[in-house]
Amino acid sequence: MRDVERALRAAREEELPPGTMDRLVERALDEVGGVVAYAEVDSPFGPLLVAATDRGLVRLAYRGEEDVPQELADRLTPRLLEAPGRLEEVRRELGEYFEGRRRAFDVPVDWTLVRGAFARRVLRATARIPFGVTRTYTEVARGAGSPRASRAAGNALGSNPIPIVVPCHRVIHTGGGLGGYTGGLDRKERLLRIEGALAG
Repeated sequence: MRDVERALRAAREEELPPGTMDRLVERALDEVGGVVAYAEVDSPFGPLLVAATDRGLVRLAYRGEEDVPQELADRLTPRLLEAPGRLEEVRRELGEYFEGRRRAFDVPVDWTLVRGAFARRVLRATARIPFGVTRTYTEVARGAGSPRASRAAGNALGSNPIPIVVPCHRVIHTGGGLGGYTGGLDRKERLLRIEGALAG
């Protein structure tokens, strides 16, 4: 796959007719199979890296997170290909969300990077929290079938591979404190303000 990507990069340096590169990328994705497509997407927080398998969105990362392409290669497949066209729907939905025009995401999600059955239940419960609503760690743990496992729920939320789309920012402490957030508390607060869940 690295050979295919090198060939595509070399082709990018040539002057090709409009649309040729997109067709080459799509052809490579169709022919190789089992590829993780990735791209950068603009956001109010700076570029986000998004990645998808054939099953759906598998990773969304803020700038400054660990080497996400290497993580994807190690945990999924070394067949990675920069393919913005394959992630156009994700880009569009994120843009609408940040502009306040989207309250729920429709893109399919691939849960492969979520480790453990409990973590998966926690993140699925989190994905059902409505726009503009917050839940406590205890409520999310209860929704995942283990009401006393709020700390374990917090750990699962802290390792959420698809923040924003799986809205772990909507989970707060019982006393009203924001709790933690992989992207940092400033981002969590801004996301909650976008949704009207925090005043100001």
